[in-house]
Amino acid sequence: MDTVAERELDLDLGGMTCASCANRIERKLAKIDGVRATVNFATERAHVRYPAGVQPAELVSAVESAGYSAAVSLPAGPAAAGPAEPMPDHLGRRLAISALAAVPVVALSMIPTLQFDYWQWVALALTTLVVFWGGYPFHRAALTNARHGSSTMDTLVSLGTLAAYGWSLWALVFGTAGQIGMTHEFTLRLGAHDPAGQIYLEVSAAVTVFLLAGRYAESRAKRRAGAALRALIEVGAKDVTVLRADAERRIPVSELRVGDRFVVRPGEKIATDGRVLEGAAAVDASTVTGESVPIEVSGGDAVVGGTVNTNGRLVVRAERVGADTQLAHIAALVTEAQNGKAAVARLADRVSAVFVPVVLVVAAATLTGWLVTGHAATEAFTAAVAVLIVACPCALGLATPTALLVGTGRGAQLGILIRGPEVLEQTKRIDTVVLDKTGTVTTGRMTLDEVVAAHGESPDRVLALAAAVEGASEHPVARAIAVAGGPAPSVTEFENRPGIGVVGLVEGVRVSVGRPEGPIPAELRSVFGAGRTTVAVAWDGAIRGAITVADAVKPTSAEAVAQIVALGMTPVLLTGDRAEVGHAVARSVGIDRVIAEVMPADKVAHVAGLQAEGAVVAMVGDGVNDAAALATADVGLAMGTGTDAAIEAGDLTLVRGDLRSVPQAIRLSRATLGTIRANLFWAFAYNVAAIPLAALGLLNPMIAGAAMALSSVFVVGNSLRLRRFR
Repeated sequence: MDTVAERELDLDLGGMTCASCANRIERKLAKIDGVRATVNFATERAHVRYPAGVQPAELVSAVESAGYSAAVSLPAGPAAAGPAEPMPDHLGRRLAISALAAVPVVALSMIPTLQFDYWQWVALALTTLVVFWGGYPFHRAALTNARHGSSTMDTLVSLGTLAAYGWSLWALVFGTAGQIGMTHEFTLRLGAHDPAGQIYLEVSAAVTVFLLAGRYAESRAKRRAGAALRALIEVGAKDVTVLRADAERRIPVSELRVGDRFVVRPGEKIATDGRVLEGAAAVDASTVTGESVPIEVSGGDAVVGGTVNTNGRLVVRAERVGADTQLAHIAALVTEAQNGKAAVARLADRVSAVFVPVVLVVAAATLTGWLVTGHAATEAFTAAVAVLIVACPCALGLATPTALLVGTGRGAQLGILIRGPEVLEQTKRIDTVVLDKTGTVTTGRMTLDEVVAAHGESPDRVLALAAAVEGASEHPVARAIAVAGGPAPSVTEFENRPGIGVVGLVEGVRVSVGRPEGPIPAELRSVFGAGRTTVAVAWDGAIRGAITVADAVKPTSAEAVAQIVALGMTPVLLTGDRAEVGHAVARSVGIDRVIAEVMPADKVAHVAGLQAEGAVVAMVGDGVNDAAALATADVGLAMGTGTDAAIEAGDLTLVRGDLRSVPQAIRLSRATLGTIRANLFWAFAYNVAAIPLAALGLLNPMIAGAAMALSSVFVVGNSLRLRRFR
């Protein structure tokens, strides 16, 4: 039996307003034979697997037939590079103008002393702007849903605001509400007013503005969802110096081809994966491999695109370009990991799948019941409108954004940035914290660790002579020694010996610093065998001392690990560095489990392996090499002192770069999630209690509007308690 070849692509989606929209697109795509799709509402992207016989245009057409927009995503590669798409401010302008128009409507409706002649007609004009222009996104989504036989929270918002507006318009034109000098007293007394003289314009205007505010807050977080891939690509070089007919020529990286020779000077990024043809240099690969010590490369050695040449001139032959490079593969890993998170449906949307149709049925039943029992049409309609308004999910719409805004505001004061509500759901269950070493537990900068002198020599003289020679070198290890040595004698006859070290004449003594040449004194052998980065210092034909440098551990890392353990979580150190270095760092901060010498893809595999064992994993990292692992983990925490790629791939960003922010971020996330859940519970409880009262005629729409506003005030007040988080 022949196996049909399966292909994959991503679709950029538009027009989704809630998780039920994502489910609808998934179902629509699944109707095509052989197609499997995962729609991520947070990133507005669909990852689709389809048989060879299906064309991408068919997939786009299927999504568009469901009422949404779709376009095939650009692949991760040079073509996708470019400035991040600025967030459109249409929703912000809509919110601002609607709020300005709604404030006088609410004030006029609620305060009789402000009600001048014809005030109700001024309120009608302003409310018309708010309901039809400000509320257009809700009405459009409700209409789209209706055409496809479904309903969402947008349906209730649209029906509730339009019903209140429609009733008010009827009362103004055909009832007594439009009379000159009419006043609209705000009272909670039941049955205190003639329904034909009542208008509910403030309800329509206030509900629209409240929910626009919630929608705007959510959209700001979602706009950043696609920036991880752009940040990854930004790590790569933008242009490159190629050798064509032995002449140098500067071209964009996108024009580079396999087999091209290109030049990399000190301080430049290596344009693409390749092999060194000429020259020798120390390459800083920490942003891609996680290795803190620069790698010495020379003729025949492989190099990775996106790494930095710290010293020396290299001529490299391109072996992989575009989507085949290691950097592009990391970008693909991030994409796959984000798709694997698969649309975390928010609680409000899940409940609305049942809640919205039930409310519509109750409103229709209320209207019918009152008419059948012989009541006047105005009373029946008033009761039905009260049901729609009291059920209008303003508190539900505010439950998540307000708690998130207050929680994230407090987090910003503490140096913690929370990406969005969907990341909070996992924080409560985290039991394992995976920590990257370089730049997370450690500083990411080489510093002097130890100076050991041979018998008869002093450590100060060893360091002083080494610092004098290394001061003329650009190598990161050399810089660490030179800085530690302070002011040093001048050096002459300096020579850089690639792959070996440096030599120079200092105060009449020829000093060499680098790899040990000749017999190592017995008292120094243990230093060279400890697995640390160690250089030999020699003069007069003998090794006189050894200097070790290390990526220093941050002073707060041990305290942070202790707090993580106190929260009941297991810390794991994950690093691209050597095993000896990794274990030494782990011992110094109190971590028992170490996974070392791993490449970016291996980091993803180890995180996935922990998840397969049943662990709920939080990953903490700061480099490009951590981006895919951050996206794979249940919760990714990116150090704000790291690369943009890691920050964008993480769910939470720790601005200060202090590892103590990790346990603090987890506690804040759990507190914010608890507040959101409490808000949602009380919002639903309010609806469940108020709807029967409205259906029985015990709430007129004005009282329903006031109750709805009070529920929103409660939700906001509960959220504000997060400001006291410590």
